[in-house]
Amino acid sequence: MRLCSLQSVKTHIVLGEPLAFSVRDAQHQLLLARGQIIYDNEQLDELFQRGALVEISELASAVQQPQRRAAPRTLSTDQLPGEWQSRSDEVRRAFATSPDRLANAVDAATDQLLRLIDHAPGVALAQVVRQGEGHYGVNHSIHAATACHAAARFMGWTAEEQRRAFQAALTMNLSMVDLQARLAGQVSPPTTLQREAIHQHPALSAELLEQAGIDDPLWLEAVAQHHELPDGTGYPGGVTAVGELATLLRFADIYTARLSARASRPAMSAQQAGRELHLLADASPLAAALIKAFGIFPPGSLVRLASGEIGLVVGNGGKAYHPLVAALTDTRGEPRLTPLRRDTSRGGLAVVGLLSPQSLPMRLSDERIAELISA
Repeated sequence: MRLCSLQSVKTHIVLGEPLAFSVRDAQHQLLLARGQIIYDNEQLDELFQRGALVEISELASAVQQPQRRAAPRTLSTDQLPGEWQSRSDEVRRAFATSPDRLANAVDAATDQLLRLIDHAPGVALAQVVRQGEGHYGVNHSIHAATACHAAARFMGWTAEEQRRAFQAALTMNLSMVDLQARLAGQVSPPTTLQREAIHQHPALSAELLEQAGIDDPLWLEAVAQHHELPDGTGYPGGVTAVGELATLLRFADIYTARLSARASRPAMSAQQAGRELHLLADASPLAAALIKAFGIFPPGSLVRLASGEIGLVVGNGGKAYHPLVAALTDTRGEPRLTPLRRDTSRGGLAVVGLLSPQSLPMRLSDERIAELISA
């Protein structure tokens, strides 16, 4: 392979944006894959000092086809699942970066995730509902952030407030991301040390963010208080004057955790999770906004219709119980070559049951799901 120095092509690097080519070390070993991000000049200088290299053929392709570096708005629908996975990888790297780079890394990851949400909001909700594979702690952070953003937008919060809600939820469990992954696969109750880490994680996460240079008091307060309760029985401080954003974070944390399977219990449906949150939240308008933002049957849910057809929910209808559905089978349960769009408010097409992914008589790829929701 023909290589050139990274420094010689620095004009093709945009900090905080996905790389259009991979980066290798002096021994030609991969350092950064195409699509990964260089967050700041310090990281870039380190790569220069290491003698980082770029494959000339990849560079030429990137220069000739600059649209490949475009924001997610230009992505085709079949690229969206891969893009979400890339962003999950990016968040995991951001959480593992040094304190002096954390703020920039979180900002860059936020920019990319919010572009994806704006590009295909239905697909974003489906990512939360369908709970794909990967690092549980990282995925839960993204899902909770997506849920907070959806609720904030539903309530008409400003763009700045929506971004703050997203970033606070994304980082609220910063100090225990890996512990969350272990607990998700753990059948036994948490150990004493694990319980201590759980109890302290709101305060420690806020402290890590503050050390990273994040000085937004509302962001930091929300992270520190997201397990506090108005009656003083929450943790870690037993605070009673709990902020609005902290309460939204707690609700999103609970709701999205219920949608995920654990070693000790199966995943709940969005309908079950919403019902449980409604009872827990005592008619809070914040919880109501979160539930309504997803709907009773969010995009990505599998349902059975009164007609006997099995379908994928692709959008909200006129009423909560009447979503738009792509019928994947006929009335006998046989797969359709071309799904049919169904308005479930029409007679004989009402939703009569929620189904598990295993109920489908065919394989439905993530790319196909994104295509149907975005159609």
